Amino acid sequence: MATVKALVLTGYGTNSHKETAYAVRQAGAGEADIVHFSDIVSGAVKLNDYQFLLFPGGFLDGDDLGAAHAAAQRWLYLKDSEEKPLLEHLNKFLDDGKLIMGICNGFQLLVKLGILPCLDNKRFERQVSLTHNLSARYEDRWVELKANPKSPCIFTQGIDLLQVPVRHGEGRIVTPDEATLDRLEQENLICLQYTNPNTSEITQEYPYNPNGSPKAIAGLTDPTGRVLGLMPHPEAFNHSTNHPHWANSNDKKTRTLGTVIFENAINYLKK
Repeated sequence: MATVKALVLTGYGTNSHKETAYAVRQAGAGEADIVHFSDIVSGAVKLNDYQFLLFPGGFLDGDDLGAAHAAAQRWLYLKDSEEKPLLEHLNKFLDDGKLIMGICNGFQLLVKLGILPCLDNKRFERQVSLTHNLSARYEDRWVELKANPKSPCIFTQGIDLLQVPVRHGEGRIVTPDEATLDRLEQENLICLQYTNPNTSEITQEYPYNPNGSPKAIAGLTDPTGRVLGLMPHPEAFNHSTNHPHWANSNDKKTRTLGTVIFENAINYLKK
């Protein structure tokens, strides 16, 4: 594939769409169109014309009813101008082997839609959720992530440690039972975890784990590895000077931009 076309959705409270589109273009996408959700509903824009779908961060519908819950209902119950359920378009997009990424509010949407984690390949069945941080406050800070080398996630391949910012109030993974949580770990669907930057060890310690997610979960993938949802914002680290320690040339952790996640996606699609 010579040119990768990415679609970045916006509307109803999304606020990181421009950063996300910029990061995708910087990573090598030929096109990264910012499209309002209503254009998907009207049929003015077709999902099928793209290979990479991104749900960026923000506060969809003001997070009323729970983060991204109202937005999930749109996808689940609305139809397009031809009376075809939107969910059919999304299902075909996934069946065609294309990529989906949800960042922060976008991650919240993916779990509310049941696209992640998709245990037993049960798509569109809500299996986990994201709820309020244990700190009971909005967290806006830089964190260190460790990628799981055993994960099938194509977005995190070749990555060891990565420092990126978080900015969320509802980033803690919750599961219906311990068995579900254990399965996420056993099946390597946990692709990114928070670490202590002093030791680079996976941690539950606050503030290194900013929301108290069990097993330090920062990001999940599905069994195919073609869907990624993460709470941190890799698009916000698209230039070396974004990092608070950028002037310290001896700090090797500041050298890997968050855009490496997008580069992995673009390279996968090009191959």
